[in-house]
Amino acid sequence: MTQTTSRPTDSRVVSASAPQTSLAPAVYIVGAGPGDPELLTVRGQRLLQQADVVVYANSLVPEQILGWVRPDAEQIRTASLTLEEIVPLMIDRVRAQKSVVRLQSGDPSLYSAIHEQVQVLVEAEVPFEVVPGISAFQAAAAKLNVELTIPGLVQSIILTRISGRTQVPETEELASLAAHQSSLCLYLSARHVEAAQAKLMEHYPAETPVAIAYRVGWPDERIEVVPLSEMAATTQAHNLIRTTLYLVSPALQAAPARSRLYNPSHSHLFRPRPARAE
Repeated sequence: MTQTTSRPTDSRVVSASAPQTSLAPAVYIVGAGPGDPELLTVRGQRLLQQADVVVYANSLVPEQILGWVRPDAEQIRTASLTLEEIVPLMIDRVRAQKSVVRLQSGDPSLYSAIHEQVQVLVEAEVPFEVVPGISAFQAAAAKLNVELTIPGLVQSIILTRISGRTQVPETEELASLAAHQSSLCLYLSARHVEAAQAKLMEHYPAETPVAIAYRVGWPDERIEVVPLSEMAATTQAHNLIRTTLYLVSPALQAAPARSRLYNPSHSHLFRPRPARAE
């Protein structure tokens, strides 16, 4: 006999079940994606259309995303605010029976600072939900028409940053990660690009292609592929300081390759090996 069990429901987390005509009072932490409104998830779009209040970092989220917001919704910009100002105002709105979308750039799981926001919401016993978004590395790879995991060449992706005002743990120091020579996506590092290039070149060949992706998904998006040895000079020539991502990967100039997934000789659950003729 098969026994099934159900996960306990956490009353602090909002259920993402059937669509609702109005949103339950809660904080909805929504990944806005890299900037292009059409890359917002369907759920993210629906939440923006229904929310009573939209709280967003106006320095990171483009105005075009707000085209989905109700005309009568309250919009709160947070670029100049601190955590101690942002979270209490969200809590106050929810306690006033309003639905709040906290719009985060990219995907909330990466460099979004939602951890500290969620901790306060949990302590206040305010319901919340996290909705994923597309990250800049995914959007940049799509614009370049590349796969970052190519059989026989590279099968791992590292998402990281160089130490700056926010320190990176010693075990995640950039040079040690570069030793893997995998597809490496470097965030929040344009201000320290010379140091980043030097650390990367301790292990990657100088001719390794690097995609310098500036404001991916924004109207002034710029993506340029250069050798690793020119990463710093190109960044500085274009005065790229913020919202710049680096994709360092041999996959950017890969030779033709074939995966096993669609190979006729590779059988699996949905494509069994043909029976042998007797």
